[in-house]
Amino acid sequence: MEREKILEVKNLKKYFPAGRKKIIKAVDDVSFDIYRGETFGLVGESGSGKSTTGRTIIRLYEATGGQVLFNNEDVHGKKSKEELLKFNRKMQMIFQDPSSSLNPRMNVMDIIAEGLDVHGLVKNEQERRERVEELLEVVGLNREHATRFPHEFSGGQRQRIGIARALAVEPEFIIADEPISALDVSIQAQVVNLLKKLQKERGLTYLFIAHDLSMVKYISDRIGVMYLGNLVELADSDELYNNPVHPYTKSLLSAIPLPDPEYERNRKRIVYDPSIHDMSEEPEFREIRPNHWVRCTRKEFEQYKKELEERE
Repeated sequence: MEREKILEVKNLKKYFPAGRKKIIKAVDDVSFDIYRGETFGLVGESGSGKSTTGRTIIRLYEATGGQVLFNNEDVHGKKSKEELLKFNRKMQMIFQDPSSSLNPRMNVMDIIAEGLDVHGLVKNEQERRERVEELLEVVGLNREHATRFPHEFSGGQRQRIGIARALAVEPEFIIADEPISALDVSIQAQVVNLLKKLQKERGLTYLFIAHDLSMVKYISDRIGVMYLGNLVELADSDELYNNPVHPYTKSLLSAIPLPDPEYERNRKRIVYDPSIHDMSEEPEFREIRPNHWVRCTRKEFEQYKKELEERE
């Protein structure tokens, strides 16, 4: 049975001007699909373009080029106010820093209910309050928290408030932009487990953006690796970790620490050197084995394919 695509990103570009003649290509010709009910992980170091990709998909940034289709509708096509409201209800975002993404002048009730008010999803004040209190319990907080302000909570609790805000309008698709990077390690697993639980209960689809590869593997069905605005490798989670092909992916994976002192003493970091690539040909996204794609030249493709065969 063919899986249903909820999101199609086609040759997406987002450029920023930097001075009179300079242009920063934050996202440059990126393409991938996300299927309904899955978690697609997007990883890469700071500055790779992963967060810009997420913000352009949800139209916080206007795309420089390319196309984003959500439920077969063009996200960046001209839309009326009513159409934008409808779209915004179906696609929501959880931001990286819960401290700066929550209005300090609003209490939790008003923060979570903002989407309910904008979309007219509650009829009266009592229904509004009951809906917010229900959402607080869903994300592991108490009903009494509704009257408090963001500064009265820990980082993990504030991120739960951000998740409740995203859930309030009952979206189909959520972009989680590094939702755990600002949290203590002990809290990160709790938040990720909450996201997995909500996905199962509500049939949600996630784009999970992060630089913590071990956590991305835990939550993601498929993973895309970004480097300097380009998607360089894409595969199922286990395939990417067991059979990385692109040198940059290998470099990222070599940086993952393990709770094993012996392994850590002997662990060898792979340093990625972009100059190793064949520059005589423009690289393309090629399928090296079923559902495993890598950005490379024809010569590199044959080299990577031989390497995979030798591993087996």
